[in-house]
Amino acid sequence: MSGMWISVLLALAVAAGLILVVRPARGALYLIGVALLIGLAGYAWQGSPSLAGSPTAPDAHKRGGDTLFAHERKLWLETVGFDASQLEGADAFIKNGDPDYAVGLLHAYLRREPESMMLWLGLGNALQAQADGALTPPAHYAFERAAKIAPDHPAPPYFLGLAYLQMGDVDGAEATWRTLLAKVPAKSPWHDKLAVRIALLERLRAGH
Repeated sequence: MSGMWISVLLALAVAAGLILVVRPARGALYLIGVALLIGLAGYAWQGSPSLAGSPTAPDAHKRGGDTLFAHERKLWLETVGFDASQLEGADAFIKNGDPDYAVGLLHAYLRREPESMMLWLGLGNALQAQADGALTPPAHYAFERAAKIAPDHPAPPYFLGLAYLQMGDVDGAEATWRTLLAKVPAKSPWHDKLAVRIALLERLRAGH
């Protein structure tokens, strides 16, 4: 499995480098973000740029389809239980272009489970989706709150780095992940996953 991961990610890195050469800077950056979504999710991009049933102007500004967080959380977080079920619901709202509902759902359950690392991470992601990809102060606070609840878990800093990446801050993502990598034991299952993602960022930077 690790060999397949590396092959897919390196292929995407090469593709992203080519895109940077033939596209204007802003467009290239956007496409790099798409490539990263694909690579980090671990499977081929299935998104549709024009989703049926979303013809109105407000929906045109919302990106439908599965989010990067929705896929990555299955590698870093529990996938069963109450918290996981609420994240599934929030992911569904975001997928349908309704991040406001995702934020409302997670706020409601955080009143019941204020010490849930997973729900705070989900809220950070939902708030970023609500802000069209911007890592706003409330979203940043949600990631920080998750880190305070579970200071020894790699997921909060990982997803904070992912949030930087999703808004186009490659330097912020790399710095956050390198700090995390220095703390994760070499024998930890998270170590290799994180190292592969950092290697992808390095190749993208080299292509640029």
